[in-house]
Amino acid sequence: MESFGLNLINLENITIQKLIISAGVIVFLLVFNSVIKFIIEKKVKDYRSRYNLFKTSTYTIVFVGIFFVGRIWFLGFQTIATFLGLLSAGIAIALKDIILNLAGWLFIVWRKPFIVGQRIQIGEDSGDVIDIRPFQFTILEIGKWVSAEQSTGRMIHIPNGNIFTLPVKNYESGFAYIWNELNITLTFESNWQKAKEILQEILNSTSPKITNQVEKQIIDASKKYMIFYKNLTPIVYLQIKENGIFFSLRYICLPRNRRTSENIIYESILSAFATHNDIDFAYPTTRFFDNTKEAKDK
Repeated sequence: MESFGLNLINLENITIQKLIISAGVIVFLLVFNSVIKFIIEKKVKDYRSRYNLFKTSTYTIVFVGIFFVGRIWFLGFQTIATFLGLLSAGIAIALKDIILNLAGWLFIVWRKPFIVGQRIQIGEDSGDVIDIRPFQFTILEIGKWVSAEQSTGRMIHIPNGNIFTLPVKNYESGFAYIWNELNITLTFESNWQKAKEILQEILNSTSPKITNQVEKQIIDASKKYMIFYKNLTPIVYLQIKENGIFFSLRYICLPRNRRTSENIIYESILSAFATHNDIDFAYPTTRFFDNTKEAKDK
């Protein structure tokens, strides 16, 4: 009985020692992390670089803390692989969603389908990525009831595990521009040749110029993805439809400049067409026929 009591006392002493050492390790790492963040805040002025360094520092401290505290409590396990194996076996079923989100976070950090600051669409939600954490990432919503994919002001928190089940569309990865199209319809009586020339001139003067930097982006993107554009210059396409002559204006623009570019082009079109009497916009019309008049004539 005395031997059992001594073993129990020794076990309690060992547990207390482990608690004290673990608390000391955690406090030291928290203080160290605060010092690192203070230095980063003073030395780094770019907010994106500062954000990424803050995140890297925090994640590193967390992993170091898990490693050392784990070694304190599981001293019999000499390798981290054994410790992680036993730990994961016990919680895999109970914490399935959490593990899936952590796996999604590792995938995002490693493969980088998107990074903070980029505009993406995942499932039916679109927005600018403003935060990435081990269990979820956050986007600032665009679209919905707001036209031309501008911000709604709402933040959407999305579990990282969705990266494996929902399609992700990145507006800015590889090639920083997107293709945009504007449509207008003119009457059949309009001078369509002149109208097409005017529309082409407006696109040429308002859309982004194809610089060496843009071409370099395409070359760099083609090294990673099967991306190849023969023609990046703006172009006007024409179709004949039941209500008039239909023009599609296709051009490249930056994702965040879509609404601004549309506004500039539409204003230019209205100003240009106002000076030409032989160009008219088509709009829904209704025609009425008076059958009684035909009967009277007979």
